[in-house]
Amino acid sequence: MPQLICNDITLGYEGVPVTEHLSFSVDPGDYLYIMGENGSGKSTLIRTLLHLKSPMSGVIKTGDGLKPDEIGYLPQQTAVQRDFPASVQEIVLSGCLNRRGLRPFYSKQEKETAQHNMERLGIRHLAKACYRELSGGQQQRVLLARALGAAQKMLLLDEPVTGLDPKAQTEFYDLIEQLNRQDGITILMVSHDMEAAVRYASHVLHIGKTLLFFGTKEAYLQSKIGQAFTGKEDKNHGNH
Repeated sequence: MPQLICNDITLGYEGVPVTEHLSFSVDPGDYLYIMGENGSGKSTLIRTLLHLKSPMSGVIKTGDGLKPDEIGYLPQQTAVQRDFPASVQEIVLSGCLNRRGLRPFYSKQEKETAQHNMERLGIRHLAKACYRELSGGQQQRVLLARALGAAQKMLLLDEPVTGLDPKAQTEFYDLIEQLNRQDGITILMVSHDMEAAVRYASHVLHIGKTLLFFGTKEAYLQSKIGQAFTGKEDKNHGNH
């Protein structure tokens, strides 16, 4: 049973559509890459899936027992966020805020969850360190550990490797793959990184003014839009 179903949704701002008639579904354990040109509505789609924004039309449903507080989110990082003056442990713990509700303190279980997430992302030794003094790759691990405080079943990521050096990018992608394959967390990632999509994705959603493609990665790479986006179409024409 799908965890997420989008049926003919239209997204936009102030009554002006950005992208229309999107229909797709995500099954447990999928690794979905969301692709498209700048301004095609990728980040708007993520915000809509997180219920931070309402679709102009259409229906979004969850299944497989997925609850809103079981979806983790790693947004694009801003310069202000990089300079945040808090400890690693404080930031990771704040990922449990939704579950904490009106309680003034974190529970023992929430603290253990934070410790576990720092451990599995290799940053437990940085627990007391100040976030603003970490490298870009370490900061992304901290934010990912924070997102995992909510991500029991699904994780949404918006351009997560922007600004990271190539080594940190590779390490980060490997972490996400591990969470997907070993922990069974469903991944939805907005990205322009076609090489990473080819390596990691199970499915691709490519959007423009309308839905341009939705299906398996293999089908995408054989499709006209996929070949145009990867540059293979031009090479094929050049061979004739």
